[in-house]
Amino acid sequence: MFTAMIDVPAADGTADAYLAHPGDGATHPAVLLCMDAFGLRPQLFSMAERLASNGYAVLVPNLFYRHGPAPVLDDLPDLLKAENRPKLMEVLMPIVASFTAGAAERDLGAYLDFLAGEEFISPGPVALTGYCMGGFHAIRAAGLFPARVAAAASYHGGRLATDAPESPHRLADRITAELYFGHADNDQSMPAEAIAVLEKALDAAGVRYTSELYAGATHGFTMADTAAYDPAAAERHWDTLLALLTRTFRPA
Repeated sequence: MFTAMIDVPAADGTADAYLAHPGDGATHPAVLLCMDAFGLRPQLFSMAERLASNGYAVLVPNLFYRHGPAPVLDDLPDLLKAENRPKLMEVLMPIVASFTAGAAERDLGAYLDFLAGEEFISPGPVALTGYCMGGFHAIRAAGLFPARVAAAASYHGGRLATDAPESPHRLADRITAELYFGHADNDQSMPAEAIAVLEKALDAAGVRYTSELYAGATHGFTMADTAAYDPAAAERHWDTLLALLTRTFRPA
């Protein structure tokens, strides 16, 4: 397996990113992994490597590169402890708020351009998987770049169906990709009412999708370096994500 930190051209400069692919000299389908708000870190490196071990070329960009290279917060491992959650949110939320939907759209286009130009990437559309805020951007990418996105997954994604003009569900009629949603249980950022609005929009647009509630799993359940980690739910996430990628890139 090949892994490296690389620099990727982005909308407003250069983003540091983690790249993992099988390293066998062959071309492989691309997966763009959209990070959660805690940023580029070893946990995401491990997730990228697991995808690469299944035959995919995976790019994990630092979505917060405008604030500097990862880690954006030097004391992140300590801040991720459950007792430090209030302090973490205090320092992190302004950074999250500064990453606007417009900035994200420009950056996502640049990352797709990068993947399209690499010789180890199979030609054609790519897949995205996103976590927490990354799920929001992965689904938006499917609507913003329909010809370039074949599949997109959101795990414990928030704000997927709101009154905001940038809400992902408003792009449903532009989406041609297959989507998967793994919703956290009792997630204040994606309550049952919002899930219903999301599904109604997707149904009306004829989007192919699966929307599942992970009962008992809290927001952030995939992330093994946080208190929210749920091993069983995380493994279910891997099963559903790999199945989506197989359907997309290796149909029977």
